Amino acid sequence: MDMQSANPQLQVRKLAGFGLTTPNARQLSEFYQKVLDFRLLGNEQRSGGEFERLMGVEGGASVITLGLGEEVVELLQFDRPGRLYPEDAASSDLCFQHFAIVVADIRPAYQKLISAGGWTAISIDGPQQLPASSGSVTAFKFRDPDGHPLELLEFPSDRMPPYWQSPSQASLFLGIDHSAISVADGAASIEFYRRLGFRVAGHSFNSGPEQERLDAVGHAQVEVTALEPQQATPHVELLCYRSVTRGTSSVVRGNDVAATRLIFHVDGSAESVTPQGLIDPDGHRLVISAPISGCSPTEALSNSGSSPAFVKPE
Repeated sequence: MDMQSANPQLQVRKLAGFGLTTPNARQLSEFYQKVLDFRLLGNEQRSGGEFERLMGVEGGASVITLGLGEEVVELLQFDRPGRLYPEDAASSDLCFQHFAIVVADIRPAYQKLISAGGWTAISIDGPQQLPASSGSVTAFKFRDPDGHPLELLEFPSDRMPPYWQSPSQASLFLGIDHSAISVADGAASIEFYRRLGFRVAGHSFNSGPEQERLDAVGHAQVEVTALEPQQATPHVELLCYRSVTRGTSSVVRGNDVAATRLIFHVDGSAESVTPQGLIDPDGHRLVISAPISGCSPTEALSNSGSSPAFVKPE
C-alpha cells in the first residue's frame, strides 16, 4: 500500500515527541536526567492489542516519559527485548537517527558530559564549529549509554532562532530542535514527508574537515534538507551522504534499540483519527496520532480504541 492511498487526509501539525527503545528504561532515564537535565514526567506500563499493533511488537512495555523544555522523550523497555544497537553503525548508515539538543553554551554542556561518563563520542576532537555555509553552528555528536546518537547544538548568538531565544536565559539545556535521519534518496524521502504535510524549509550541502570530524566520516559530503510540519520546531532533517559506503546492517525490528520513533500529531480528535505506525522509505519509524487532552504525546498509543497498522510505501 503506498502512502498516498493509505491515508491522504493525514497532515502533520507537529512533531510531538520522540520514542527511544531501551533494554533498561530506568538506567537510561537516570543518564538523561543527571547529565542532560531532562525532567521526569511519568512512569507506566503499556500493553494490549492496539499497543502491540502500533508498535509492531508482541507484548507490552515499561515506559518512562521525560521532558526537556517543551519537548517530550519516551523510553520504551519492551517485555520482549530486541537486539542491541549495532556497534559498527556509522553516521552515514541508514539506521542513523539522532535528535539535537539545543544548549545555551556548548562549552559547559560538553564539560558536564565529559564529567559524567557512560557515553561514547561520535565526533572527533570535541565540539566543531561549522562554516557559515552550514549555519555557523557549533555541534557535538555522541551516543548515549545504549548507543542512541545524540547531538549538542549551539546556535551563534546573532543567529539564534526565535523559538530558542527566551529559554536561553534560564537553562543550559534548552530543548530539542530537530531529529536528523540518514536517507538513501533525498528526493524520495522529501516526497514521502511532503505527503504528510511537511514543507522544505532549508537546504545545504555540508562538507569539509569540520563536517568530517563532526560525523567521524571520511570525505563527508552530506546534503541536508530541513522539513517542517505546521509547527516549525521541532522539525525533521534528512541527511543524504554522498561518496560513502553505507553499512549493511539488517532491517531494524520494532523492539530493537535502534528502532527510534518520531511521534507526530495531526489535527483532529482521538475519536476521529486512527493512530497509525508508518515506516519511511529508509526504515525509520513514525507514529501518527491525534492529541488527547491531558495526556502525554504517546499515551494515545495505549488509550486508542482503533486498529492501527504499519504501512510501508512501495
